[in-house]
Amino acid sequence: MSHAYYQLPNGRVASIDGNCEFPSLSDALLEPNGLIAIGGDLSLARLLAAYQQGIFPWFSEGEPILWWSPNPRMVLYPKELKISRSLGKTLKNTPFEIRFNTAFRAVITACSNTARDGQPGTWITQDIIDAYCVLFDAGHAVSAETWLDNTLVGGCYGVKIGNMFYGESMFHHKTDASKVAFVKLVQKLEKEGVGLIDCQMKTAHLNSLGAHEISRDDFKKQLSILIKSA
Repeated sequence: MSHAYYQLPNGRVASIDGNCEFPSLSDALLEPNGLIAIGGDLSLARLLAAYQQGIFPWFSEGEPILWWSPNPRMVLYPKELKISRSLGKTLKNTPFEIRFNTAFRAVITACSNTARDGQPGTWITQDIIDAYCVLFDAGHAVSAETWLDNTLVGGCYGVKIGNMFYGESMFHHKTDASKVAFVKLVQKLEKEGVGLIDCQMKTAHLNSLGAHEISRDDFKKQLSILIKSA
């Protein structure tokens, strides 16, 4: 399919307004940061098509929808999860209760309200919240929740297709609350047969948990197998 393109200062990127499909991932080379397309919508069909190709939306309020496929890609193999000594102590003596999929909207909303270093605002807009709640209702989104005295104090969420999981965001109101939720979620996903967790972008925090970078081509090859293997 032929695409129209936006010309950017450091490359060009496809327009996918209307029913236009995503371009080939090789076209992400046209924009070196991994921005592959602009436009489209956040419908269930569009989001599932994106994640099945290793593409995710990331944009700020007031911007058009931006679709990304970075290279390299930060990933975590569940069996390679690293738990520090201090986090291990917290897990052993935790006062927290971990629940799954009981408060998805509350988790994603709390993530949207969490300040991030170096970010003036949030990319989790109300449209994102509503769209991912539709994903959740369709059985393709997951939340892990940390509760203390029956109050939600931390958690994380992501998208699950087949045996592939895409981590999206986390929040905490108590020390280690998001880390405990993440560890418990990774352990649960591993038991369910998930082979790879997409972490999208490199951070020191993710690296400390055992995540590392792989090439886009390697990511795509593993993804294509895992999404069909459940």
